[in-house]
Amino acid sequence: MCGAKAGGPDASTIKPGETTIQGQVTKDGEPVVGYVRLLDSTGEFTAEVPTSATGQFRFYAAEGTWTLRALVPGASADRTVVAEQGGLAEVAIAV
Repeated sequence: MCGAKAGGPDASTIKPGETTIQGQVTKDGEPVVGYVRLLDSTGEFTAEVPTSATGQFRFYAAEGTWTLRALVPGASADRTVVAEQGGLAEVAIAV
């Protein structure tokens, strides 16, 4: 199970007890608008969200190992994250 709020995360919307993966995408040190894909441990596409104007994103996901793929104009980057049940995983992705 996973989902995301379009337009980027707001700390007040974190759901207590939910497994949350969130972060920011930057390019050359500046926030960048694009998309972030959530891929499961086998590399299968699970979800995609747009980043906010400040490059932020959030997913609510099951615990486990995930790959985040940032897609921005002219660049992409992958980051692996391990999400723990009920935890918050913060991820910075520089493309």
